[in-house]
Amino acid sequence: MAKKKVLVVDDEMDMRVFLSTLLETSGYKPYVADQGEEGIKLAREIKPDLIILDVMMPRQGGIQMYREVKTDEALKRTPVIILSAISKKTFYHSQNMLDTYKGQEVPEPEGYIEKPPDSEEILKCVEELLAARLQ
Repeated sequence: MAKKKVLVVDDEMDMRVFLSTLLETSGYKPYVADQGEEGIKLAREIKPDLIILDVMMPRQGGIQMYREVKTDEALKRTPVIILSAISKKTFYHSQNMLDTYKGQEVPEPEGYIEKPPDSEEILKCVEELLAARLQ
């Protein structure tokens, strides 16, 4: 059986290494990008089974990438876990403001984990979202 592809997009090298190592040792195939522009390009290329996405990144940040994923016909059903130092409440507020401003409603992410992450919490969320995707 092919390993599930998980795209990790985070500007912090330590976080990319931590997440890719955690995923690989847990039986997943990790792909990494250090910012949103590279992340969306890689997502369109590899069609990941799941995306773990940081919000605060230079150049194209995670909010813009998230909105691109959820409005791209080929990617919009890909589950996304937001992994950020920004509180969940603040992230949702920013999304609601952008929905109003852009006139385009984007669904909430399938998962949200605040940094610093717990490896068990990450794996549990990844496993649950991938299992739900199979149903």
